[in-house]
This record gives sequence, structure tokens and C-alpha cells, in this order.
Amino acid sequence: MLRVSFATSGVTRLPLTSPLRSCLGLSRGIRERMPSVAAASSIATSSGPPDVDGGAQRKLPWLIVGLGNPGKLYQGTRHNVGFEMIDAIAEAEGIPLSKMQFKALFGKGQIGDVPIMLAKPQTFMNASGESVGPLVSYYKIPLNQVLVIYDDLDLPFAKLRLLPKGGHGGHNGMRSIIKHLKENREFPRLRIGIGRPPGKMDSANFVLRQFNRQEREELDFAFQRGLDAARLLVLEGFNKSATFVNTAQSQMLNK
Repeated sequence: MLRVSFATSGVTRLPLTSPLRSCLGLSRGIRERMPSVAAASSIATSSGPPDVDGGAQRKLPWLIVGLGNPGKLYQGTRHNVGFEMIDAIAEAEGIPLSKMQFKALFGKGQIGDVPIMLAKPQTFMNASGESVGPLVSYYKIPLNQVLVIYDDLDLPFAKLRLLPKGGHGGHNGMRSIIKHLKENREFPRLRIGIGRPPGKMDSANFVLRQFNRQEREELDFAFQRGLDAARLLVLEGFNKSATFVNTAQSQMLNK
């Protein structure tokens, strides 16, 4: 089994990877049809009670985590769509993933006026909890504001599903996270469908396959939709985001 180690002191600066330019170009069109980030954030701010100084209530940060495996060998594989979704959010919101913290590529920024943290654990998939658990604990993030994004064999390719909580569903990265959160499963997750292996192909081999050109185009649309879902989630809440992500897709899946 491959192992990597990380220094516990200091901060390592690393370049942003996987810019997903085509995905983000598409997202600009979606932005025009959605309420602006500023408008949505003002709605969210006005609904909160004032703080003791009479200003707007200070918003709690979100931690958004994408799962995958580090290294060039795994770039562009099905198991790494969580990483790519984080790259799409980082690029769109101008958040550099330039630090190494708690065994994760890490960056801080905002969506509207809501503070967010983005993380890509570098522990390899099966040990993702070794990064996520300490991040949640150190920053004292409420679990209902920890979004985990990962691949799902049981969803049709490029379909998304946003859920408020749940088990690991046999996904080893999620299994590790739940373990390091003391078996607490009360956190939202965005699942990205990668489809089922063809024929008798082993699932472990399938998730490490690259995408073909047509699949990549479909996946870029999925990242666009996931980006807008993340914006809705942090600005307007889980219900609006889940309706945006799940309702239309459920209708398509039932056709």
C-alpha cells in the first residue's frame, strides 16, 4: 500500500491543479440565470438576528471536502471526481488551494459573504478521515456545515444527488470519515455518479479508469451543476440546494 507523510510544522505552498476551464465557462451562463451571489447573500444575511453590536450576525464557516487519491497516476480517474469538484469551486470563487494543512490541500475564501474552507485530503482515499476529522475538530465546524463530495457507483454517470446525512454505502473514503467523526453520520454529502463497471470488470479497477471525451463533456456539465448547488447550499440552505440538484434529476432518472 502506498504511504505518504507530511510535515506537521510550517505551511507548504502548492499550485492549483485541474482548472476545469470548460466547466467554469459553462457555469457563467448558469450564473446569469440564477440570483446573483450578492443578492442571495443579502437575503441570507437579512434573515439572521443582529449580533450584540447591532450588525449582521457573523456567519459560521462551511467546510467543503472533495475525496480522491493524490498524485499524477490518479488524475482524471473516476475515483477523483470529488477532487475535481473542489477544483471547480476553487477556480470559480478565486480560492487558491495553496496550503497543506491536516494532510489536505487547503484553502480559505468566501461564497458571497459566507466563509468557506475547501479541502482535498492527501491521505489516499481509504484514509480520508485522518484529514477530515482533525479539520472539523480544529476549526469547530458544525457537522451540518461539512459537505463531503465523492464518487458513487450506484448513480448513473454524471448524475448528482445531495443528501443531508447517511451511511458510507460501501465507499471506503466515507467509511473512514464516519469513523473519525466518532461514527456520526449527520453531515451532508454530494454524490457524483460514475456509473457501473461494464461486463464483469472489477469495481476497484473501474474506479481508477480515465474518462473518454464524451464522458468528460458530460462530467463538465455535472461540475457546473455541482458548483451552483454549492453556492445555493451555503447562501440559501440545504432545502433549496437539494431541490435544485435532486428534483429535475429524479424526473430524468424515472423516465
